Amino acid sequence: MTEHKLVTKGVRDDFIPGEDYVSPQFAALEKARLWPRAWLMAGRVEEVENSGQFLTFDISDESITVVRTSKGELKAFYNVCPHRGRRLTSGCGKMGRFFCKYHGWNWTLEGKPVGVVDRDDWDGQLPDDEISLVPVRVDSWNGWVFVCMDDAAPELRYWLSPAPDYLDVFDVGSMRYKWRRQTILPANWKVALEAFTEGYHVQTTHRQVLDWSSDYTISAKHGLHGNFGYAAGRPLGLPSPRLGEMGDIDVREGIIRFYEEMRDTLDTTMTDHTMRAARRLREETTAEDKPMDVMMKFMQLNREEHEAGGVPWPAELTLPTMSKAGTSWHIFPNMVFLQGPGHLLGYRARPNGDDPDTCIFDVYALERYPQGQEPKPEVKFLPDIHSVEDWGLILTQDFQNMADIQQGMKSRGFKGARPNPKQELAVSNFHAAIHQFIA
Repeated sequence: MTEHKLVTKGVRDDFIPGEDYVSPQFAALEKARLWPRAWLMAGRVEEVENSGQFLTFDISDESITVVRTSKGELKAFYNVCPHRGRRLTSGCGKMGRFFCKYHGWNWTLEGKPVGVVDRDDWDGQLPDDEISLVPVRVDSWNGWVFVCMDDAAPELRYWLSPAPDYLDVFDVGSMRYKWRRQTILPANWKVALEAFTEGYHVQTTHRQVLDWSSDYTISAKHGLHGNFGYAAGRPLGLPSPRLGEMGDIDVREGIIRFYEEMRDTLDTTMTDHTMRAARRLREETTAEDKPMDVMMKFMQLNREEHEAGGVPWPAELTLPTMSKAGTSWHIFPNMVFLQGPGHLLGYRARPNGDDPDTCIFDVYALERYPQGQEPKPEVKFLPDIHSVEDWGLILTQDFQNMADIQQGMKSRGFKGARPNPKQELAVSNFHAAIHQFIA
């Protein structure tokens, strides 16, 4: 698919202006020129599967309601009463019609007015088309619901290009929420998102995983979007070369330890089926097998375990297609995820009002389940970002950097960020895309 061409000012592969992160004026430009023109992830289709189900998506001063109509269509409207401006919905739920709690006006799920108290008082000067709910563009991809306030913006599939070419093989649309968490982070929304847009920080922030995993990554830009993946030649289960020579290593035990660490400290990037597959390596491979042969066997066992548990394995998902997709994707402007065969770890960052120093941050895990066994988790608001009990070790390690980064960027000694042009290319590309929109 055709990729977007970027026109940028002040951003290079190895430089990002400091004002991007701390300037109220820059945040105001984002509010005026970025958020109204972008396709934004509002939620997941599973939240609005049935007629009357709705979700409310807030971004800056705007609020949008996505609803499943009585005809089964997905619709979105500005979340505002055309009478006196009250918001109509909050959170998510199910309704028979839109209802304003101020004066009792109400509308069909298609946004048409069906109840105006004392409508005759307007003497016929209140036509339906003037008091219908105002529609917003809505579409979906891989189970995510996207909204866009700009009628001139390209179609969603074009906006996402070329990401679907890499990611559709994962069949994320068949996954469902495993857990959902939200907090307020003491950092600009871009600072928060960038912590998950590159793998360069792992060798310091998450050094414990180097015992079982290489950490050198290659980042790439894909139009508006970006991704990173681990450099070829060092299979999972082997320690990072940064640790030096460590003698004979049993890659099987490294794979098991890695996934146990993810289970215990993150509660995602693996499934119970993955854990069983990893443990089977002890019986179905030997310590003398080549690491890549062990990895190929693990891929086979992982598929077997998922299918034996009633969880379909994506038909086109192979080790080569997984390697091609990489580890993590940034979908412009404000979502990042790490995808896997049966799971996904996702992040979304949004500005917290007009404050450039804080943001609303959502973290969620997806997993593929046997039909009828999908959980229905509610969003948990967890304010203590240092609580390992709430967030797990890995996320608290990420969060502990946020406030110091945001405050440090305000220093007279900080002229701008100097991203690694090989491992953090997705970060600089992120800012190049923003500058295109706010110019």
